[in-house]
Amino acid sequence: MHYDSLKPSDAEIIAQVIEGNINAFETLMNRYRDMVLKIVKKRVPFSNLEETAQDVFIRAYQSLPTFKGKSNFSQWVSSIAVKTCYDYWRKAYRSQEVSMSSLSEQRQNWLEEAVSDPSESSLDEKVVQKEGLELLDWALGQMSPEDRMVLELVYLEGLSGKEAANILGWSLANVKIRSFRSRRKLEKLLSGFMKK
Repeated sequence: MHYDSLKPSDAEIIAQVIEGNINAFETLMNRYRDMVLKIVKKRVPFSNLEETAQDVFIRAYQSLPTFKGKSNFSQWVSSIAVKTCYDYWRKAYRSQEVSMSSLSEQRQNWLEEAVSDPSESSLDEKVVQKEGLELLDWALGQMSPEDRMVLELVYLEGLSGKEAANILGWSLANVKIRSFRSRRKLEKLLSGFMKK
């Protein structure tokens, strides 16, 4: 007999939890912890990784009675993870405003060098990539949570509009419009900063 066939299925564990065996949910947490951490790690600052991942499982536990089994459990938890990250940025966006001068002087100098003389590549390529990613992260931090999430899902992760719509709970038309407008805002933000 194969070892995996001895493990209870997700559906069996869910049924146990709904029937009152709340400790069975730990099995699902252990089974999907790495997947959730991977999703959250891409979307929130490292300092908030564990707390946000915990929020994902709290939401999943609280919503478990609504799980209909139309998709598999991993897709359902993935969707909750992305929505939890989205809510993280909504809360962060409301609680703080980050000024354009929040980039360190070193990053501002790098940006000025990169813009003024892009033909001379005196910096190591990995350093340039790292600085570029930090600048992108900074710029995404300036955007609304809705704009940030749609940009990350569509342009950075390469999801289709339909996939992003399913994760965000939006219509496909809304994702297309929002992604176009968000990309424009990001371009304007970056080009405006580079002109300073």
